Amino acid sequence: MTQLPLQAVLFDMDGTLVDTERLWWEAVERVASSLGRALSEQDQPEVLGRPVEHTAAWLAGVTAAVETDVAADLHREFAERVRLGIVPRPGALELLDALAREGVPTALVTASPRSVADTVLDALGPGRFAVTVTADDTPHTKPAPDPYLAACSALGVDPAACVAVEDTPTGVASAEAAGCAMLAVPSLAPIEAAPGRTVLDSLEGVTPELLASLPPYELKVMSWNLWFGGSMVDEHRAKQLKVLLETGADVVGLQETGGTAAEELAEALGWYHHRAGENLGVISRYPITARFGDPDVGFYGAAGVRIRVGGGHEVDVWTAHLDYTPYGPYESVFDGLPAAELVAHEAVRLAQMRDTLGRIEAAHGPRVPVVLVGDFNCPSHLDRPDVEWPVTKAAEQAGLRDSYREAHPDPAAEPGHTWSPVHPVHEDGSGRPEPQDRIDYVLHRGLTVLDSRTYVSGTPRPWPDVSGNDWPSDHAAVVTTFAVPRTERPIDTL
Repeated sequence: MTQLPLQAVLFDMDGTLVDTERLWWEAVERVASSLGRALSEQDQPEVLGRPVEHTAAWLAGVTAAVETDVAADLHREFAERVRLGIVPRPGALELLDALAREGVPTALVTASPRSVADTVLDALGPGRFAVTVTADDTPHTKPAPDPYLAACSALGVDPAACVAVEDTPTGVASAEAAGCAMLAVPSLAPIEAAPGRTVLDSLEGVTPELLASLPPYELKVMSWNLWFGGSMVDEHRAKQLKVLLETGADVVGLQETGGTAAEELAEALGWYHHRAGENLGVISRYPITARFGDPDVGFYGAAGVRIRVGGGHEVDVWTAHLDYTPYGPYESVFDGLPAAELVAHEAVRLAQMRDTLGRIEAAHGPRVPVVLVGDFNCPSHLDRPDVEWPVTKAAEQAGLRDSYREAHPDPAAEPGHTWSPVHPVHEDGSGRPEPQDRIDYVLHRGLTVLDSRTYVSGTPRPWPDVSGNDWPSDHAAVVTTFAVPRTERPIDTL
């Protein structure tokens, strides 16, 4: 599994690089005391990591003071303390110097106003950061992801390939919502370890090499209906292997395997495999540690595996094939059925999806990401807003996200059709155009989408003249590249 290369390091300021979190608390404590309010540990979420405006609004609300006056007092008290008492955090300057020597871009991302940030930058050295983002620079500041997204955009980097360094739960929430890997160095408020998050008690001893180990790994997942095992096309097994090598897939959920495809493909690739019934299979370049679902499942249904991808990572991958009849796009385009009838006719597929979702939940391990791929034989409610297609809605309600539509939110610009590259016209000989639709999916929960696309090799000839096609299927495949979060790493484990 390929690890994303470190593209940049994004630093919080107060409490992370400089010991201003204590100064900020003292400033708020002084202003609150003047208003007759003593601060306690329970007040930390309203103070630590928060912009002046948030804390001023909160303090005004609990003391009946005028918010603008409170904000002015907080600005004055904090700025005075920064000018007189700024102290770099242990290890901060050494880490910044080491990153500069290695040529790793850095950004300062703070919830403080520009005036305070400039004062701190003067003390640290104004040339240390390629980009600075303050509370004045985005519509929403922490805990919203806007500041970190703005910094990544200015640097021209992918958030998933960046490490954010923070000291408060508010800042951690902001950076993780933006998709960054996280190094947390708590100052006053504790921060729990979590997947994708490393927690240390200090920046002392932190090196560029350690930070480079924190971005996630990539996992490329593919859904592919093999079309009766590929038997409609000459030399189909060799052509299937060529496709798998071209896509660089790491794990593939298969439908219409013809019974033996998963085993034969895995053997040729030196991969692991799971066969379920005569129709479903999963092949993986990573070890399969568990198998889920009915091993003798019928032509329609679902099967799953758990794969171990290294470094303690595990991912559950399920493949599903849902009944094709009645087929909604035909009923919509050819028969002109209204939305209510189209939805009502999804009952069989909806029951199959609910059964699949139930099996996924029964097998699911705590904090194990889930991927569900498959040929659902139905459109998505995300593509056709005039019809609330219930199968994909049920998956969404179960917390599964559509990776292709995450990567391509506009269905008009990127329809992502998977049915059908070999059926431009309907099979009945009428010459009617075949409804083109997106009916194959890679859904997920607990991962980050880096890229998703449909895949067809060559220019397939249309049915029935398909035997010589390089593309050995009647469906397009869907290939999604995910970032897999690192397992949690607590204090003092590095």
